Amino acid sequence: MSLLIKNGEIVTPDERYVADIYCENETISRIEPKSASRTDSSRGEIDNVQADEVIDASGKHVFPGFIDPHVHIYLPFMGTYAKDTHETASRAALVGGTTTFIEMICPARGDRPLEAFELWLDKAQGKSACDCTFHMGVTRYDEQAEQDFREIVRRGLSSFKIFLAYKGAFGIDDRELYATLSLAKKLGVIVTAHCENADLVLELQRKLLAEGKTGPEYHYWSRPPVVEAEGVRHLMTFAELTGAHVYIVHTSCEEALNEAMRGKARDVNVWVETLIQYLLLDRTAAEPNFEGAKNVMSPPLRDKKNQEVMWKALADGSVATLATDHAPFDYETQKQMGRDDFTKIPNGIPSLEDRVNLYYTRGVKSGKIDIQRFVDSASTQAAKLFGLYPRKGAIKVGSDADLVVYDPNYRGMISAKTHQMNVDYNSFEGMQIEGRPHVVTVRGKIAARDGTFIGEIGRGRLLQREPCHH
Repeated sequence: MSLLIKNGEIVTPDERYVADIYCENETISRIEPKSASRTDSSRGEIDNVQADEVIDASGKHVFPGFIDPHVHIYLPFMGTYAKDTHETASRAALVGGTTTFIEMICPARGDRPLEAFELWLDKAQGKSACDCTFHMGVTRYDEQAEQDFREIVRRGLSSFKIFLAYKGAFGIDDRELYATLSLAKKLGVIVTAHCENADLVLELQRKLLAEGKTGPEYHYWSRPPVVEAEGVRHLMTFAELTGAHVYIVHTSCEEALNEAMRGKARDVNVWVETLIQYLLLDRTAAEPNFEGAKNVMSPPLRDKKNQEVMWKALADGSVATLATDHAPFDYETQKQMGRDDFTKIPNGIPSLEDRVNLYYTRGVKSGKIDIQRFVDSASTQAAKLFGLYPRKGAIKVGSDADLVVYDPNYRGMISAKTHQMNVDYNSFEGMQIEGRPHVVTVRGKIAARDGTFIGEIGRGRLLQREPCHH
């Protein structure tokens, strides 16, 4: 199938210009700029081309397909399972402009890593409408596990995930942390890390429950900013000693960011991620009644003052990427598991569908972030960090034709009544958006148009990645 997108304004981290884009055989085959200000390729419109589909993008932006580097689709957690499947999650992603996501494989400590890897692949294979890949969770480290991790990297993954939290479930000890980072350094694998101090969290949870403090508002006090910051500091020490490349997921507060920047100043190879919910919601969204359980996640939503810190860090590149940590659990059933004990509330906020539109509205439209940095942090940086660039995250000849024709003039409102995610609430309910995808393509084929999914379930590919030193 061939596709011609005419008259759109291409926006990438490096360039911004009006052009026609011709796509065939799933990739971008020609780009013809219409602006005389651009001198690095031949000029002229793509005329007299027989394309199967032609889209007039006049007055619209054309972005590379957005990449969410941190999602949970299949997730056994706290005695239940996240609600989305690859079918529902990919629909939601595409309607919202995300054409590739990276899912966390999260085996229990007793699970064999290779078997977990194959289970997660089976859950995704032939069931997604968009492309996806994985971070391999390291929840234990022994001789058998190391052999499995080497095999998993050989099969095409180039990132691990570790938890400095959830003691007794996903969490690893310091010996395992050192071994994981050392292996990652040898294999050219980047290690993504959930940074909190697991022992402190456990002790604070026990203390609060003993005092009768059981509501969702006390989740915050069981893992306050200093606990997250201590986890980041701990990771920086081990990354400095091993030389491993590390990526801090869901950074929520100034204290944790400062520890990462101190590590970077010591030449630690560290990149930072934050989430759309940390930019727009604060800890009052998890208070003062049980409905706040909808917004319980770890690390928790923070004081509002952290939002400006994170916006500025995204704008100047101190924070590399904006993700979601999408983890959908129903309020009416699953979140109720923690009604009498906040430690039993399944953690997570559903946000895969709304990240791009909210980021554009609250960031680009409000002037908090430049439109090119918006593309960089929501697409290109993730592609570069996780071995997908320039196949993904780019608008170049030879890149996959994952494109978002974005309408900046659209006006609408977010609601659980209309979202695609398979969950019974939306944490951003009632928020206004200014802009949304007009057309979204996956490898040159239209998958969403004006808020409606029209793609093909099963068309998504499981992406292989080469290990890379950044």
